[in-house]
Amino acid sequence: MQALLDVELPLKLLHKGKVRNMYEMDENHLLLVATDRVSAFDRVFPNGIPGKGVILTQISNHWFQKIGIENHLVETKLDRFPAPVNQYKELEGRAVLVKKAKRIDIECVARGYIIGTGWKEYKESGTVCGITLPKGLKMAEKLPEALFTPAFKNDHGHDENINFERMVEIAGKETALTLKKMTLEVYEKGRNLLEKMGIILADTKFEFGFSDGKLILIDEILTPDSSRFWPKSLYKAGESPFSYDKQFIRDYCSSIGWQGETDAPELPEEIIEKTLEKYNEIYDIIKKI
Repeated sequence: MQALLDVELPLKLLHKGKVRNMYEMDENHLLLVATDRVSAFDRVFPNGIPGKGVILTQISNHWFQKIGIENHLVETKLDRFPAPVNQYKELEGRAVLVKKAKRIDIECVARGYIIGTGWKEYKESGTVCGITLPKGLKMAEKLPEALFTPAFKNDHGHDENINFERMVEIAGKETALTLKKMTLEVYEKGRNLLEKMGIILADTKFEFGFSDGKLILIDEILTPDSSRFWPKSLYKAGESPFSYDKQFIRDYCSSIGWQGETDAPELPEEIIEKTLEKYNEIYDIIKKI
């Protein structure tokens, strides 16, 4: 099985992201296609992970239904897509028809545990995205309460962490407050559901947009590309947790001394297979919720 890195469709390509391609279907709808591309440190690897796009799409579709938040989904079944797109079998399971929305250029991040860039900042300054935290926290420790840490979206290069005051300047106070509330509510719902399955949702990120004057969730929700999932049975504060997400690839990159300074190297077959195994494992857990 080969990785689907791209697909040519008789539609206007509006945007090619690190993983998803966005096409214009008509004046009110878009077609989102999740490829098997994989990225780390904001670089896309030359080879992908076969079936990854299908897994991400099916996880998001499942969560959109379970969480019950207003979102962009219109249709998920290929045979119900407009012709001639419904004839492209390579889209099966990895494409969704969605409402057009005006994206808010802010990534909405919820953090329940201190890890990754948050841990790095905390060690240096005792803060995460400018928010002062208690002294003496350990790596991967649970935070006293979940944090909302926005970032300004940058389609080329790293997203820029910003404080809430800056977010208010960009999006307006009412929108900023609503986004914070929605982000933390969805995070808590997901965290509670996953906890019953023995999984810790350490952090996650969302994107939102306006459609017909309403704020809706767009892109993806609670996938291993946008979240950190840790098995409770192996979790211990102070240690780097076992995870069902892209951390495995990041760790491999660090082990070979690559952290995005140059074009991404080709991933070894062993890393591809183990990453796909992790994605399948968390998908098997999530679809039982």
